[in-house]
Amino acid sequence: MNSNLFPQGFVWGTATAAYQTEGAWDRDGKGISIWDTFSHTPGKVENGDTGDVACNFYNLYKEDIKLMKSLGYKAFRMSISWPRVFPEGIGEVNKKGIKFYRKVLKELKDNDIITTVTLYHWDLPQALQDKGGWESRKTAEAFSEYADLCFKEFGDLVDYWITFNEPFVTAFPGYLFGNMAPGIKDMNAALLTVHNLNLAHGLAVKKFRKYDFNSKIGTANCRSWAVPDNLQSPSDIYAARYADEMYYFSFMDPVMLGQYPSSYYETICRFKLNIVISKEDLEIISQKIDFIGLNYYTRMLIRYDKKAPLGFSEAKGPLEKTEMDNEVYPDGLYYILKDLNKRYGSVPIYITENGRATTDKVVDSKIDDLDRIKYLKQHFEVSAKAIKEGVNLKGYFVWSFMDNFEWAHGYTKRFGLVYVDYKNQKRIPKASAYWYSKFIRESS
Repeated sequence: MNSNLFPQGFVWGTATAAYQTEGAWDRDGKGISIWDTFSHTPGKVENGDTGDVACNFYNLYKEDIKLMKSLGYKAFRMSISWPRVFPEGIGEVNKKGIKFYRKVLKELKDNDIITTVTLYHWDLPQALQDKGGWESRKTAEAFSEYADLCFKEFGDLVDYWITFNEPFVTAFPGYLFGNMAPGIKDMNAALLTVHNLNLAHGLAVKKFRKYDFNSKIGTANCRSWAVPDNLQSPSDIYAARYADEMYYFSFMDPVMLGQYPSSYYETICRFKLNIVISKEDLEIISQKIDFIGLNYYTRMLIRYDKKAPLGFSEAKGPLEKTEMDNEVYPDGLYYILKDLNKRYGSVPIYITENGRATTDKVVDSKIDDLDRIKYLKQHFEVSAKAIKEGVNLKGYFVWSFMDNFEWAHGYTKRFGLVYVDYKNQKRIPKASAYWYSKFIRESS
């Protein structure tokens, strides 16, 4: 494809998250996170895998950043582990944790790599979970203090801040379906978590605005293009819209429009939940942000299902599948970019995650992941089309820089541009890593 279809200054990068890559789970004063607890609980993660070592980024960050630089990747999105800087979530600061992240960020800056930092990528301190977790408003207040610490300690080294990554995963898989940490199954807890996550975001943005940084702040949520399984079924049509509102707009509308979508309130009433939404809270949540981060992977075929917790379930589609059993559907990204532009105006958008898991085999020290290259090329093409039609898309972060711990799937799924041999921590750039490198250089 023609790399010149993207404007000058477009940000091309890759992304990772702390628990998925760092390892050193109990080193240098770090506290326990809910993912440490969850992954050490038998039966929660495939093969009993944990993030104890992961990619050992904690010790190998210099080599990894050197590799990024050699490949010409312009930006790197990483997350900070809350319990590594606040072992108990609040209170005493772990100076070794602060030192580690300053070293990483400084290394990135020294290599002319744009820094993007996610404050929360799912690893809540277990000490806060023991006090109520995201069901408690106090956790939102603790998050704002944690965010404030990060702004003070790292603000001079960060270009873009992201408050939350995919908060819907915390609220629904984490608190309703129970297949992600902390593994709770409770409707009231899930919808209360939605509100407290949104509140935490707003409180953090308020803290950020106190500082005179050149950096920008936003949030990143995942949206799959919701399609009715049966276009002739009014129930499926309603269910698809409801799924979109609950999973995505319950987080973005309060931020961008200062109000929840109707489905959120309807669900509270239908289940007679003990949740109160105040005008004051909505004013906090709707602090102005500088950009929207969008994670996109696939579409979801939705059918009405009265037996499911939220009244809908996902159907199997006929399209090509990735190793995550996701359909390959590039057009969904185009539709979402256009839809966000229409709903929220010309707000800057960054694709903060996009990529696919493939079956990567090492043959003669090479990995020819042609399916990944095809996937990225297709999604770049529809992104260029959206830009041409007026969408204010500013950057693209491929998920992920390297293979890593894929949450409840453990190490069974590989998303990386760079292959990781978990036995010896050797890194091998895949064909996609070199393709992406060439693409970026041609677009500069």
